[in-house]
Amino acid sequence: MSDTLPNNIENIAVIDLDGNAVDLMQEYQNHVQLLLIYNNDCLGCTGRAIPLAYEFQLQYPSIQVAAIHSDFKNREGNKENIKSIFTTGQIPFPIYIDQHHKVYDQFQAEGTPQWLLITKTGDLYRSVFGSQDNAKNRLFYALESLVG
Repeated sequence: MSDTLPNNIENIAVIDLDGNAVDLMQEYQNHVQLLLIYNNDCLGCTGRAIPLAYEFQLQYPSIQVAAIHSDFKNREGNKENIKSIFTTGQIPFPIYIDQHHKVYDQFQAEGTPQWLLITKTGDLYRSVFGSQDNAKNRLFYALESLVG
């Protein structure tokens, strides 16, 4: 994790799938958050990271799992194309849109998928890039040490 990342996060400004502005730090205040920054065009995101986020949600019901679709030029997300990646047509956890990849930039993401684990007090506990086994293990151990 970069030394230049803020430890205490003041806000995470996104929009919900209906176009409403949301600050995730207000929305999930006093909750441990596991946020997944992803893009629909990233196969590692849709094939591994989204299912992994769902797995973590089931395994750790006390945490708030949410995904943030980072928009890049010609790779923007909307309610329809975001829902289309789910075979059931149902979204298993909240998904938000990061217009102009501002949240992606805010956390100096290495790419997608990028995971952010945030404490109940709003501190960035871990930032982990990837969806392969190494990233999965790092997230698992971080979650275990944070929420047991």
